[in-house]
Amino acid sequence: MKHILSLSFCLILFVFISNAQLDKKVNIIPEPSQILMSNKSIFIEQQLEINFSSNISKEHDFKNYIEEYFFKSLAFKKSNSKSKQTKINFTILSNKIDSIGKEGYFLKINKEGIFIEANELGGLFYGFQTFLQILPNEIFNKNRTAKIEIPECSITDYPRFKWRGLMLDVARHFFTKDQVKQFIDNMVKYKFNLLHLHLSDDEGWRVEIKSLPKLTEVGAWRPHRVGKWHNRTNAFSYEPKTYGGFYTQEDIKELVKYAKDRFVDILPEIDVPGHSTALLAAYPFLSCSQGNIDVGIGAPFISWETYPFLVSSKDNSLNPNNPLVYEYLDKIFTEIANLFPFEYIHIGGDECIKNYWENDKGIQELMKKENLKDLEMVQSYFTRKVLKIIQSKNKKLIGWDEILDGGLDTNAAVMSWRGSKGGEKASKEHHKVVMSPSEFCYLDYCQGEKTAEPFVYAGLRLSKCYEFNPVLGTDPNYVLGGQGNIWSENISNQRTLEYLVWPRSMALAEKLWTKTENTSWNNFTAKVENHFHRFDITQTRYSTAMYDPIITTYRDAKNNLIADIKPEVSGLKIYYSLDESIPDNYYPPYTEPVLIPADVAHLKVVAYKNGKLVSKLLVIPIEELKKRVKK
Repeated sequence: MKHILSLSFCLILFVFISNAQLDKKVNIIPEPSQILMSNKSIFIEQQLEINFSSNISKEHDFKNYIEEYFFKSLAFKKSNSKSKQTKINFTILSNKIDSIGKEGYFLKINKEGIFIEANELGGLFYGFQTFLQILPNEIFNKNRTAKIEIPECSITDYPRFKWRGLMLDVARHFFTKDQVKQFIDNMVKYKFNLLHLHLSDDEGWRVEIKSLPKLTEVGAWRPHRVGKWHNRTNAFSYEPKTYGGFYTQEDIKELVKYAKDRFVDILPEIDVPGHSTALLAAYPFLSCSQGNIDVGIGAPFISWETYPFLVSSKDNSLNPNNPLVYEYLDKIFTEIANLFPFEYIHIGGDECIKNYWENDKGIQELMKKENLKDLEMVQSYFTRKVLKIIQSKNKKLIGWDEILDGGLDTNAAVMSWRGSKGGEKASKEHHKVVMSPSEFCYLDYCQGEKTAEPFVYAGLRLSKCYEFNPVLGTDPNYVLGGQGNIWSENISNQRTLEYLVWPRSMALAEKLWTKTENTSWNNFTAKVENHFHRFDITQTRYSTAMYDPIITTYRDAKNNLIADIKPEVSGLKIYYSLDESIPDNYYPPYTEPVLIPADVAHLKVVAYKNGKLVSKLLVIPIEELKKRVKK
């Protein structure tokens, strides 16, 4: 018995030591299921030999991807001999291991070489992504040394959820085919496997529908504007419509294949019945108003729910009582279904402005005929009709959680964005659910001190993303997984997209792949810092907002204004000034809440780590500090 206990203790000690070494030697995001580290290393020479098991076809794109990555992206040389060059071995297991599923893998690095094994190609692909993260950052530097040192280790890994997605809004701002490919290349590094393309909205229609050519001839273009969203001048009829673009069907086929080669499915979204201005600009008779409608340019959004007494000057919703609507949607979804092999089609369903419905005689008659008690049930009626269209294409329907409001067929799935309640309700009604609550998953929100960044609706810190738990409050049997969403109202270029996505999508990646008990905020942020160095080498833009201190205020018993300054990550030293000068690490360090005298105009704050300035200069006006007083 003593020997058994001693052996168990040694194993526990070995795992503990391994995890301690992990912080120093490997920085894998998302965190693997199990890692055993050794205190030994191997060296990779400039020449490599890559071996594939016989059940991996030589013609398969996986093989081409691996070889291109090593010999083109990382500039290794093919080994010309059977000597002691490093061997990297990819093996599809003949005897399947149920515990790792379709996407899991085994990765072993020892003096005999590098071995990646999996039940299926997808597992080999993810094992390779982990291996790339084990390589030192200098691997991406063309001037690296001749030998690369990596630690010996053994990893067993598999995902927590099968749906690990990112949504890219290409409707408000059109991202080119090559930019979408670049986005896919970056997302797979962190084991995302689902790209949700938001292909239509008020501001643009982005996919060619051959049976309805005006959708792209008219709906894909609008006048160009430079400036803040919802602060733009109205479009004039004489202005050239030069801003926009669309994907041809050949473009879509190319993107679908490119994604599939990287084990990513593409979910297409056609947003109906609301957010349909671009569609209605092409075919205005599909609206209740049937008036001339221009593609949206970024004018203020008027919520019918918030201002029911207002009638929007532009109708952006389809008319659910018009039979032509369903004929046109049938044409659209026929072509969409043929283009995208993924099992789901997303129909949107969010933020449908219903004031035109309320005043339409035909819809009032429809409500009486179908016993629809309110306008939410009218939308439910519309969703049921669209569900039949989707099902006739052998596809499944998914929509934003508003589709629940008037009742929903159990065959439809729900993507919960208005908090987690929609997902909770949907799962308990036995709908499949993808969790994407805005308070954890909206990556277009500003991510640090709001006075130092363009403000977008709300804020979302990295630490808040890392609190995401897709099954919290739900019936987990119906939760497919989750995703982060990147809406592009305030994004006008690729660099801004990167800045908003990284590192917050890393947090979501870890929460969707890794079991909760294997996650740690401090361990995660240490890994993120290492990935920052890699991003610097690869010239990928990212946000350092996690270094921005979090500043709140309160009043003491004498009604003095007090500022409380807290770091988001460990290891920061915070310095501040109250006299309008710019602080550095020779200024007073923050050690306790600061009294703000009456004559102060701004609180200025910086953060250092290991003697280096890491945060932005935060300049908080006194009026802003007063607004933050906790009540």
